[in-house]
Order: sequence, then structure tokens, then C-alpha cells
Amino acid sequence: MASEENLFEETGRVLDLCSLDEKLEATEQLYKQWQQGEMLQDSITSPKVIGQAGHPEKPELVPPRKLKRRRLGTPMGHASMLHAIAHIEFNAINLALDAVYRFREMPTEYYDDWLRIADEERYHFQLVQGRLKQLGYDYGDFPAHNGLWETAQQTADDVLLRMGLVPRILEARGLDVNPGIMEKLREIGDEESQPILEVILRDEVGHVKAGTVWFRYLCEQRGLDSEETFESLVREKMSYAIRGPFYEPGRVEAGFSDREMAFLQQLEQENRA
Repeated sequence: MASEENLFEETGRVLDLCSLDEKLEATEQLYKQWQQGEMLQDSITSPKVIGQAGHPEKPELVPPRKLKRRRLGTPMGHASMLHAIAHIEFNAINLALDAVYRFREMPTEYYDDWLRIADEERYHFQLVQGRLKQLGYDYGDFPAHNGLWETAQQTADDVLLRMGLVPRILEARGLDVNPGIMEKLREIGDEESQPILEVILRDEVGHVKAGTVWFRYLCEQRGLDSEETFESLVREKMSYAIRGPFYEPGRVEAGFSDREMAFLQQLEQENRA
């Protein structure tokens, strides 16, 4: 028998949790409950005006320009890079949870995707955190910036905007940089981090693909051309975020069309000019 727990209320509760351990455990449990059909999918209350998602006291959140650049060849620089990856994965948990909590008129399959993605981001975070601990560090030992969550705030009013920009621009950027990070870690002899980044790369292709699926679904619902709409959104909102080189195999697998790839290449050239 299904319980009386409500999907949106429970997701909002998990989103607000500040204790790291509690959020990780609750995210995993939330997905299990959903898979078992133990949640009601109706909206009891309206979503809150978006603010800061729950996060632990550390890391300290600072503007990107205040983050120190550390040489990867040093122990602290090595740990700092992995810490940055862990921070992205932590933010991605909150982004996926908010995609469920905030947008309440989507098909059930949408919630299947974003609850699964939240749980996969939780798993990625724990993998990277475990590696950090092997190196003598932990999440929170370095400052970090809040750029990913700020984009969630900027796209809070429209699920089409959220799907078009967060998975398909910001998270797709992770596909682009992952192979280079793996190469840099190989160069300093860190073979232990390779399998972790391979798992992240594999799963993130699926996350970006989910963004593509739902962006195109929403465009179709609104009678919009998805490629034209994507180009307009990027030019209006996030042209500054387009930087190459692009990891084309991953982007193609994630659903980027030839036209979209050509557009991104063109926009990067414009940004470089």
C-alpha cells in the first residue's frame, strides 16, 4: 500500500537539508521510495520562491575570482581539483532535487529521470569524497563558488529554461572537461581517480541526455523549434559559458544535433574574437 508521503513536499524537505550525511542518505531514500511507488504525485502547496538550497557550513562559498589556483603537481593542488569535482557533484544533487520540487506539471517519467539523477549525483559525490579522504582531505577543506546554484535561481520560473540551460550547457561542460582532467591526473600518477571519473562521465552523458529529451518535449508542447529555441536561449542567457574544446562523442550521445554542435563551435569562435 502506498504511503501518504507527497513527492513534492518530501523532495523539498531533502532539498533544504544542510547536514551533508543527512542529505546524502535522504536523497538515496527518496529515490528508493519513488521506485517502490510509495509517494503521491500531487501538489499540496506551491513551491517556495527559490533561495539557497541546503548545504553544510563548509565549504565556504566565495566569488569565483577569490578561488586560489593551485598547481596540480602539489598534494594540495591535487586535492583541490578533486574537491572542485566533489562540489560540482554536491550542487548537482540540489539541482536535480529542485528540478523535481519546482516543476510540478510534468509527466511521471520526468520525475523518474530527475530523482534517478539526484541519486546518481549523490553516488558520484560519495565516490569523489572517498578519494579525497584517501588523500588526507575532505569535502569542505577548500572554498568553493556557488555558480551552479545561481543558475538554478535564474531559471526557476520556467522548466524549459531550466532544461535548456542547466543540463545542456552547464552539465554538458562537464562532459567537455572530464577527459582532460583524467589525462592530467594520469600525468601525476593518480590512477585511483580514473575509474571514478569514468563512472561520472558515463552517467553524466545520461544526465545531459535527459535534459535534451525534456527540453525537446517542452518545445514540442509549446510549438517551438527546439534548435532555434536552444540557440536563442544560449545567446540571450549564457553565451559567456560556451568554451571549447567540446567532447563531441559525449555530446552527440546526449542528443546534440549537428546544427547545435555547429552553433556551439561558432559561438565559441565569436567569444574568442
